[in-house]
Amino acid sequence: MARIFRSFSTYVAVLAGFAGIAIILFAWNLPPFASTVQVTNDAYVRGKVTTLSPQLAGILAEVPVQDYQHVEQGTLIARLDDAIFRRKLEQAEAGLATQRAALNNFDEQRRAAEARVTAAEAGEASAQAAFETAEASWKRISPLAAKGFAPGSDLDVARRSRAEAEAALHQATAQRNVAEQELASTLNSRQSLEAAVANAQASVELARLDLEHTRILAPVSGRLGEVGGRTGQYVQPGTQLASIVPDERWIVANYKETQLAGMQPGQAVSFTVDALPGATFEGRLERFAPATGSEFAILKSDNATGNFTKIAQRVPVRIAIQGDAAGSERLVPGMSVVVRLDTAQARSDMRTAAN
Repeated sequence: MARIFRSFSTYVAVLAGFAGIAIILFAWNLPPFASTVQVTNDAYVRGKVTTLSPQLAGILAEVPVQDYQHVEQGTLIARLDDAIFRRKLEQAEAGLATQRAALNNFDEQRRAAEARVTAAEAGEASAQAAFETAEASWKRISPLAAKGFAPGSDLDVARRSRAEAEAALHQATAQRNVAEQELASTLNSRQSLEAAVANAQASVELARLDLEHTRILAPVSGRLGEVGGRTGQYVQPGTQLASIVPDERWIVANYKETQLAGMQPGQAVSFTVDALPGATFEGRLERFAPATGSEFAILKSDNATGNFTKIAQRVPVRIAIQGDAAGSERLVPGMSVVVRLDTAQARSDMRTAAN
């Protein structure tokens, strides 16, 4: 009887040992209890949170929105007092009108300069004819006076007339040169006038942009966070007025590197949200991060110093939210999520494709 009891106790001890080993294997998810479902609670809802700030300094004249309000793209979030910016735009437009008038007056100046050149050329031609006449008279009288056939007074008159005609010709030539220089200067001034018009046009555009920037509009449709701007508040560029969260949401799950085997883009994912107990949502794996989360940290650990302890790193995985499950509109960036992904679906898909 004692032998039977001892034998039974041995069996119980052996079974208890096997049971303990099985419990340990199951707890650590080791074969033969290894599951193809990879689970992580290091996951969160993400979204594009955009901070809205003015580009100009001024007084807030209007803040028509409220905290957590849903707005459409182009909705007015805040408006600065635009009186000064309107005056600057009017001033720039007046400067543009002045420069355009100067450019339009260029054609009249050019025609006047061309007319002066024509007149100077005609004067030079007249002086040239007078000089040639005086030169011919001088050449005719000079030989006669040398032989005594013409009085000396006629020779003096011819000499004086020739000198006066020559001086008049030089003067007419100089006047023509001056007129031509004035025409060239007038023609060259067109480029500067056009540049002045372009500069004035740019000033108008800048003033118009500043006026438009007095209205801070929603860049996308979404829900506002807390609105920080208040009517009458003086703000500067970069002052945070509000934040807007677009309607687009996704999940970022930080899986351990040892869990990534078998994961592929396109696999179906299910997840639950701590804030919405009892609700299960569907998603699809989109892509993996190009590096582990530690590589993006500002302060990176240096494993080359001291004793080394190997720690499984986590790789961020982006998951697209799919379906219209109840409560999905309540998913907001920052919520904690538990993600489940069955890596066996890839193998079953390949078997299905092979068949």
